[in-house]
Amino acid sequence: MTLSATDRRAPSESQESLSMTSLRRTPKLDDGTPEEKRREIALYFTNTFDTYTRLFDCLADDAGFYKKSIPLRHPLIFYLGHTATFFVNKLTLAKLLPERLDPRMESTFAVGVDEMSWDDLNDDHYDWPTVAEVMDYRSKVRGKVLELIDTLPMTLPINWESPWWPIVMGIEHERIHLETSSVLIRQHDLARVRPQPQWAPNHETGEAPENEFITVPGGDIRIGKPYDDAYYGWDNEYGEHTASVEEFKASQFLVSNQEFLEFVEDGGYQQEACWSDEGRAWRQFAGAKHPTFWRWHNGWQLRLMTEEVDMPWDWPVEVNFHEAKAFCEWKREQTGQPIRLPTEDEWHRLCAAAGVKEVGEGPAHGNLHLDHGASSCPVTRFRHGKWFDVVGNVWQWVETPTYPFDGFKVHPLYDDFTTPTFDGQHNLIKGGSWISSGNEARLAARYAFRRHFFQHAGFRYISSDAEASQPNAYYESDRLLTEYAEFHFGDTWYGVANFPKAMADLALQAMHGKPTGKALDLGCACGRSSFELARQFDKVDGIDFSANFIRLGVEMAEQGSIRYALAEEGELVSYHTRTLDGLGLAEYADKVSFQQGDACNLKPQLTGYDLVLAANLIDRLYKPRRFLDSIHERINDGGILVIASPYTWLEEHTPKEEWIGGFKKDGENHTTLDGLKEHLGGHFRLVGAPQKVPFVIRETQHKFQHTLSEVTIWERLPR
Repeated sequence: MTLSATDRRAPSESQESLSMTSLRRTPKLDDGTPEEKRREIALYFTNTFDTYTRLFDCLADDAGFYKKSIPLRHPLIFYLGHTATFFVNKLTLAKLLPERLDPRMESTFAVGVDEMSWDDLNDDHYDWPTVAEVMDYRSKVRGKVLELIDTLPMTLPINWESPWWPIVMGIEHERIHLETSSVLIRQHDLARVRPQPQWAPNHETGEAPENEFITVPGGDIRIGKPYDDAYYGWDNEYGEHTASVEEFKASQFLVSNQEFLEFVEDGGYQQEACWSDEGRAWRQFAGAKHPTFWRWHNGWQLRLMTEEVDMPWDWPVEVNFHEAKAFCEWKREQTGQPIRLPTEDEWHRLCAAAGVKEVGEGPAHGNLHLDHGASSCPVTRFRHGKWFDVVGNVWQWVETPTYPFDGFKVHPLYDDFTTPTFDGQHNLIKGGSWISSGNEARLAARYAFRRHFFQHAGFRYISSDAEASQPNAYYESDRLLTEYAEFHFGDTWYGVANFPKAMADLALQAMHGKPTGKALDLGCACGRSSFELARQFDKVDGIDFSANFIRLGVEMAEQGSIRYALAEEGELVSYHTRTLDGLGLAEYADKVSFQQGDACNLKPQLTGYDLVLAANLIDRLYKPRRFLDSIHERINDGGILVIASPYTWLEEHTPKEEWIGGFKKDGENHTTLDGLKEHLGGHFRLVGAPQKVPFVIRETQHKFQHTLSEVTIWERLPR
């Protein structure tokens, strides 16, 4: 069932009558007929895509796209392009699109959303496209996704294995960025933004209420979605978690601006005892003396998304986790009661006690889904049982760092949605804000941010004698990741040397007498070769397509150790800690940097290398010919390219027409070595004869893979 011409119009042609209150709900994925579901998803897509595009109307001019709102995130031009790129990259990975639409866009806007340690936020490295170019790209992506929605076979239900899953994933991903981009617009210089009628804030305000405690009865909670749940979910929502929650008392209201003012006026930002070490360090770094969205102009005002207004004292205060915790400590001292933030379990117990239901059709009973204006509203407006704003208005910080439920697994199309946050440094926020929509507005949603980050987030406090338990999320348990962690940093087996180290040693031997300024380790996985190369190189860049592999390398570089649970037999595992110090590599860690990247579509700044190592990479690339035909551009004259591969060509990784060997050509055998000579011969000379290097991958204590990788070494010819 196709959309009408009106439904298909480009974002720039969308009618202003599509108001905020028309944000569609996330669809149920197991009901109706296939054609009904096809149309529902098409409308959900256009509604989301066009609303997100119109959000950027809040910028006063094109200059606002390129000036950063905050130093640790990209300028808004990145976020305008990122959500469209996400569709293309995921649909290409799922083999629903035969090729990318614009490799430049899809490289520029692919990664770098969060303030991750491996993000490259050096402005000199980015040649941003124009706003018009990005808008044109978005229009092309919009048309391509609609074409796919029109033609892709539909079978219900839509689940993790369905080809429709990445389409819904892209839509829900853009719903997330509708919110995060609104925060960045709110953090922008006021001169860079302009009010828009379709993004008008709520204007209701009155006297702030006196907060009081109301008892939440103890009880059991069971959270975590089954994998056949009818609604789309992100990986961290699935699995199972049960807990018995002791009785506690929860504040009736979210903490209002008025209530938080008492903390500010009592010098709470200067009271050292109220702040954790981490919170104190942030406060000193930021010079914080009051909430970030408060402004003083002969009286307190509040910065909204595109304007400043007289302080609405009965609205919820918006702070980061550190400020919320400091207030609770101050309140504890003031009252003598055991006051703190709720845990995730306690928040779910509060939801049950308050009788909170999922958002349905019609205006939400809570400040959610943009149903009640583009801002917060009074904390007295939406009652849930005996409490107010159990969901909606602003997100609520909780004590719990995000962690995986039992039965957690990652989706193969998005292996780094949650796993990089299992570090004890990202705390969950619950309940949603005024702009939270789609999956974000459901009770199962589990979003987490670094504790110094700002969202449209506030808090309520509780009184409880129970300690806030901290879940343990430190041992890596993903089967593939643990195998590779062991392969890189673990024991050797059956007398076979550690392969990543052996490859680095061969590469360093080949560099004898040559400059050792910069090295590129492509397909670095967990990074052992990168660290080994740093023994002699001044700088080593490790690049891998998998953010999960990169995360382990970053963890090893930053913390000097990684921990993982290694499969032994069935469900039995053994726990391991590996350190750089134990490998004799600790002193080289600061010379290594890791980032996610695509070997077939590398960023332009990755150039000027004396060595490029590509170990067990080429037979896993979707376009190895493109890689081989362009890699000379990255290497200095006289530099070395080392390629290792078992030549295991499989169509699940590489289309057969892209294979460079392993087939008959003109009736004769055409080996991969023949193909390497064909593609590299114009810019390289082969140094010495190929050699076989064995490697062993441990799967369990009784199962190992033994493989031979053929290594060839190539010297870059003078230009």
